[in-house]
Amino acid sequence: MKVITAPALIAFEKGRAWPRERTRAMLEEAVQWPAGSLARVRAGGSVSFSTPAGEAEPQPDQIPALAGVVNVAMSAVTSAIEGLPADDDPRFTARARSVLADLRQLESITAQAVRTSQGSAAVIKTLASIRTRYDALMTRAAATADATLGQRLYTARREANLSATEAAAAMQTAPEVVSAAESEKPVSTDDQQRIESLIGTLRG
Repeated sequence: MKVITAPALIAFEKGRAWPRERTRAMLEEAVQWPAGSLARVRAGGSVSFSTPAGEAEPQPDQIPALAGVVNVAMSAVTSAIEGLPADDDPRFTARARSVLADLRQLESITAQAVRTSQGSAAVIKTLASIRTRYDALMTRAAATADATLGQRLYTARREANLSATEAAAAMQTAPEVVSAAESEKPVSTDDQQRIESLIGTLRG
């Protein structure tokens, strides 16, 4: 599907040009994102970037458009990271959690794109960049006094070179529990205790 020319896409990714409304609508439709997503991202807003459950993954002919849109979103997220207050600022924790949620959503759809990109270097590079920024911000957030359980778990297991599956096995729980905790979703009291125990073991 030809949505945008290569020169226009490059200018779009670099932030040198802004597509017309009709082109933006076609880009959003190509990657199955809600109408108006690009405008909200440009304005610094938060948008759900993940592909809804039950919908098809991005197809190979959608990958160039997807890469462009994700790179625009990444520019906004990078600006948000640079604009975060100091780590000891009371506003830091909430704002960092919001940025981390955006990074998780971008990681999800970009990881899907990798599977159908036929080895696209641009998509792989974008995924690596997203994960690098996510790891750095999670580590930064975990070092603050207001660090969440999920942030502390993520950093502890990463320092110990444990995958989410291996961490779950060590706690005798399901990998979904690790994923939920690190995504700031609620987990049971028993699982919270298991996580705290694992963190203590890894840090002890």
